[in-house]
Amino acid sequence: MAFELALIGAGNMAEAIARGIIKNGVYRADQLVASDPSLDRRDYFSQQLGIAALAQSNQAAAMASRILLAVKPQKIEQALAEIHPVLPANALVMTIVAAVTTAYIESQLADKSVRVIRIMPNTPMLVGAGASGICAGRLAQGDDLQLAARIFGSCGVVAEMPETLMDAVTSLSGSGPAYVFYLAEAMAKAGEKQGLSPDVAAKLARQTIIGAGRLLEQSSDSATELRRKVTSPGGFTEAAIKSFDAHNLAALIGLGMDAALQRGKELSR
Repeated sequence: MAFELALIGAGNMAEAIARGIIKNGVYRADQLVASDPSLDRRDYFSQQLGIAALAQSNQAAAMASRILLAVKPQKIEQALAEIHPVLPANALVMTIVAAVTTAYIESQLADKSVRVIRIMPNTPMLVGAGASGICAGRLAQGDDLQLAARIFGSCGVVAEMPETLMDAVTSLSGSGPAYVFYLAEAMAKAGEKQGLSPDVAAKLARQTIIGAGRLLEQSSDSATELRRKVTSPGGFTEAAIKSFDAHNLAALIGLGMDAALQRGKELSR
């Protein structure tokens, strides 16, 4: 095989993964090949990342010993049909395609007895701060999981788990960045209502989210302890927290995550 890994799909997530792989020395750029129908994306991968990029997924898959599926969920059936004829028996197929199970991929490539690893990453991978859940398919080996952990650990943190919990991962960390952005929006809007200009409110809300996240990352304290330290008895923050508790904000967040979990189960195949 000419390449170590073929990226089937060259969108933003595939780019983030490729950058992490190269930056952290998992593979060199010349050990990767990508495929995408978009000429702009192929040009970007070849010119900006130094990765060979092809229009046809079957051509890329034929030249690599490992496959990473990074297409949109509605394109998965087509992608599997295209790479199927060129896959060797017992090939390693990793997938970041949302709501697509290892069993589905195994069923579509049944005669190849593929080893499948499923990964649920999130968009902070784009800045090297992702959170990914990984699980093994029926035929995958420990070495396969270790490789997936190295690849996705190059772009953030990785947690291994049974596939039955992957929808919960999607509900928590997969969709989670949107919850944080929603909070930033709400804080900025509240700041505007209290008299701050839109620019100042947005700037302060953004930096507060960034700073709190960085503190949470670097501190040995739990989120609960960090919250306690900033909540002085009888102070501004305590008043806000008491209002959140009175209106069951924690329960509301749980309900939202439950809705996300249920939708994941509905979409799963």
